[in-house]
Amino acid sequence: MNTATELQYPPLQAESPFELRRNLGSKMPEAQVRQALASGEMGFLHSFTTGSTVDGPGVRLVAWTTGCQFRCLYCHNPDTWNVNNGIPVTLSMAIEQLRKYRHGLKVMAGGFTLSGGEPLLQDRFAVRLLGAAQNMGIHTALDTNGSLGNRLSDQELNAIDLVLLDIKCWNPELHQYLTATAIDPVLQFARRLASRKRPVWLRYVLVPDLTDDPHDVGQLANFAAQLGNIERVDILPFHQLGQYKWKELNLNYTLQHVQPPSAQHVGIVRDSFRARGLNAY
Repeated sequence: MNTATELQYPPLQAESPFELRRNLGSKMPEAQVRQALASGEMGFLHSFTTGSTVDGPGVRLVAWTTGCQFRCLYCHNPDTWNVNNGIPVTLSMAIEQLRKYRHGLKVMAGGFTLSGGEPLLQDRFAVRLLGAAQNMGIHTALDTNGSLGNRLSDQELNAIDLVLLDIKCWNPELHQYLTATAIDPVLQFARRLASRKRPVWLRYVLVPDLTDDPHDVGQLANFAAQLGNIERVDILPFHQLGQYKWKELNLNYTLQHVQPPSAQHVGIVRDSFRARGLNAY
């Protein structure tokens, strides 16, 4: 039987997470996949990318996991929904990637961000990889939708220097429509992070006529301001860079006619958060 190291895969290093990758782990036996996810000895990654300045402080090395239970209508990487689309990577291989960049990340006051997909679908791999990075003295960030936060113990949260928490909206019905999942677990995780005084950057995707309702934005801003641990809010403008992936994957994309928000539109939403005393960008 072929192992992950014997099979041929594209380079783990990618120029951009917008590269389409699929079926890269499909030859892994299902039992081996389940064992890997349970132990954390192996993870499934879309790619590593370097040089990001929008996924945490400083210049970042980002590992993009595959597997996500959300089905966001505006997702720009739907190829990361399926775990089997990722490259099977042993924990030791992933740690070696980190070690290569350790010195440069420190010099540039950057760090390592684990993103996705949803990294906590691979929670054991995530915990072990982030812990290894922290042990090297690398700043760690977890980019998560928060719905699986209960998979992490309080001690494991300490291996994460910063949580990049993606909250899609405030309205429960809209959240269900946008993501096909409930919002309650996300808000529970946000409150837990606040009670543990863990640093959080809130990330909010602005989609015209979908996530820009002033009342909804204001309610989310009120919630964020009351938490007391939100260091920064990033308003992320909707874009169409991943639209081609939906077509290639034979998925029904319904936002093809939506234009990115104007700078003025972004400013209005940003100012709603700023009005509550939050550092919003």
